[in-house]
Formats: sequence, C-alpha cells, structure tokens
Amino acid sequence: MAANRSSSADRRARIEQMRKAEQARERRTRVLTLTLSGAVVAGLVGFGAYVLNEESQEKQQQEALAKAPVKGEKSWDAKKLGRDHVTQTVAYPMKPPVGGDHHQVWMDCDGSVYKEPVPEVNAVHSLEHGAVWVTYNDKAPKDAVETLEKKVARTPYTMMSPVKDQAGAIMLSAWGKQVTVDSADDPRVNQFFSKYVQGPQTPEPGAACTGGLNGMTEK
Repeated sequence: MAANRSSSADRRARIEQMRKAEQARERRTRVLTLTLSGAVVAGLVGFGAYVLNEESQEKQQQEALAKAPVKGEKSWDAKKLGRDHVTQTVAYPMKPPVGGDHHQVWMDCDGSVYKEPVPEVNAVHSLEHGAVWVTYNDKAPKDAVETLEKKVARTPYTMMSPVKDQAGAIMLSAWGKQVTVDSADDPRVNQFFSKYVQGPQTPEPGAACTGGLNGMTEK
C-alpha cells in the first residue's frame, strides 16, 4: 500500500510539474507575442511618422519654391495683356506668347505633349486657364526633351510643343511669365511649375484644360 501511495504521489508531482512548465511556456509565448506586436506597432507608427515628415518637408519645399523669385524670369504686366476672343491670327510681341487676345477654344493642357507646333492663339487661352507651356527648338538636347515630356505628361495644367523660331532652346511660359532654362535638370523647371501651374498669375483659375483643341484638330 505504501508503494502505491508513493507511486501516486510521484505521478501527481510529475503532473503538477508538467502543468507548471506548460503555464510557464504560455506566459513566455504571451510575452513574446506582446513584445513582437509592440515592436510591429512601433515600427508602423515610426514609418508613418517618417512618411508624414517626408511629405511635410516636400510640401514646405514646394511652398518655398513657389514664393521665391525665378532667376532670369521675364514678366509682363498681366493687366496690359489683352484677353479678348478673336478669330484671326494675333501678332504677339514675344515668342512664345505669354498672354494677349486669343481664340475662344483653348489647347488641351491636361499633361498634353504635342510633337508638332500648336496654334499660338489657342495655346494662349490655355495659359489664361493657368497652364504652364513648355516649348523647345532644334537646339534642345533629345534627352532633355524626353525628360520634360515625361514631366509634362504626369502634370495636369501643363502642355508641351516645339517652337522652332524661339530664342532659347528650352523655354517655360505662363500667363505674363517666361523663363529660358539650361536643361531639363535646371532647378528652375520645378520652381516654375510649383509657382505657376494654376498659380496666382492665372486670370481664370480652375477653368477647364480638357475638351478644347487637341493637336491641330478641334474636338
């Protein structure tokens, strides 16, 4: 009988030992899970804060660019630029034109890249709507033209076309504003876009940049 009681006690002791070991494993698992979860959450929060900080810095940079003057920029008094709708050709005093009387139909300027010259009287109407017009002549490097085409294609309220008889190889125009840049990497390209795409110079902000003239064919 004594032997049976001893065996039973040993069994109970082993069971209790196993139960305690299992409880210890469960506690370790819970602690590990909570630790990992906390690390993941902290990582996500940290990443989110990093992204927000990057976006905030980029926004601040864009705002700073928009406020700073564009080096070498030419300006015309917007109040002295005509805005009447005409049907005839207009002799603009600058090339490309940055404003003046224009056709009632605008050029599509929703990131529009034109491989051939576009009518000036329609392009000027696009500038009135807040578009930036990128132009180039035969002296512009091919890679620069391709880079600018990609930039324009992803930017609403912009358009691009060749203007063979313009003075500079690459020029950017907005209503009453114009600058000649050295290359597609010239920092003034981003600055001009930040400042004048639907910028404060726009006579008709928010007006359409689609539904007008596409290339040489009226929609």
